[in-house]
Amino acid sequence: MWSASRLPIDAVPDITNNQVQIITVCPTLAGQEVEQLVTFPIEQSIANIPDIEETRSISRFGLSVVTVVFKDKVDIYFARQLVNEKLKEAEQRIPQGMGIPELAPLSTGLGEVYQYIIHPKKGSEKKYNAKDLRTMQDWIVARQLYGTPGIAEVNSFGESLSNMKWRSIPSG
Repeated sequence: MWSASRLPIDAVPDITNNQVQIITVCPTLAGQEVEQLVTFPIEQSIANIPDIEETRSISRFGLSVVTVVFKDKVDIYFARQLVNEKLKEAEQRIPQGMGIPELAPLSTGLGEVYQYIIHPKKGSEKKYNAKDLRTMQDWIVARQLYGTPGIAEVNSFGESLSNMKWRSIPSG
């Protein structure tokens, strides 16, 4: 009973695998261009890292996210180091000005907590264009969110679509 009363219990147990994410913001590229010019070179650069179980990716307008899943025995910090070393190789394969791949903050799969879109109120659609909305996202909304405890990252991509990553560091 004594031990049971001191066990950490979580409402939603985190069963996320051992993963490292690579995020590249490429604001001028369509989804197919992101895949060809950014995502594919990253995947090729990390392909021969030892103890990888799976690599998966998402290529959207202005955003590439590559998730590298490692075997459970691999230390997460060592995995991040291996991926970070290969990112230098990937940067050379990506055409200049198309985006710089970066490691996402250390968090789990339960870390992405919210995606949102900024759009003008009804009746103000003609007052704000996509560039204005993106400026508001980058200079007002994202900066306020960064001051919020627990927010590890705010990714802005596309015209006005963004997501937040909550800081939840895996144990081990």
